[in-house]
Amino acid sequence: MKKRLYRSNERKIFGVCGGIAEFLDVDPTIVRIIWVLLSLSGGSGAIIYLIAALLMDNRPDYISKYE
Repeated sequence: MKKRLYRSNERKIFGVCGGIAEFLDVDPTIVRIIWVLLSLSGGSGAIIYLIAALLMDNRPDYISKYE
């Protein structure tokens, strides 16, 4: 079975960091800390996060709590 990169169902903002953590099989907190450090050090982390949120698909089993 081929792994796919999806946004996580357990979201803090858009689920990008959680989705990357699920894909890499690591703790989502580690990915979030790295992402914050990248955002604070150069500022490009926030732009990359927004682009990833637009490009990454939701998981097929995702159910929005706003629908």
